[in-house]
Amino acid sequence: MTNGGEVRTLNNDFRGIDKTTDVLSFPLHEINPENDFLMLGDIVINAELARERAREYNHSEEREVAFLTVHSMLHLLGYEHEGDKKGEKLMREKQTKILCGLGYGIET
Repeated sequence: MTNGGEVRTLNNDFRGIDKTTDVLSFPLHEINPENDFLMLGDIVINAELARERAREYNHSEEREVAFLTVHSMLHLLGYEHEGDKKGEKLMREKQTKILCGLGYGIET
């Protein structure tokens, strides 16, 4: 987790988008030579924005970070929602199922 300024810099450097966002995913998809496990990639969460969103949506920061982590993990697994209504619906359904399984409800 980091702050909005660092997320903005990463977003600009790697995606060419000069603004902050709540979470970034950086796919890696390499095998760890020490244990042969698949490394999916990195997740960077904007802690400042997570706090703001938690207040805005009237739930805990922990729940917001769980949502951002699940959302980002789905991206690392290849799911996409931007400009894709079917993909958006599928991601929303998966997020809901995972978060409910973790004990965090999510509005659909």
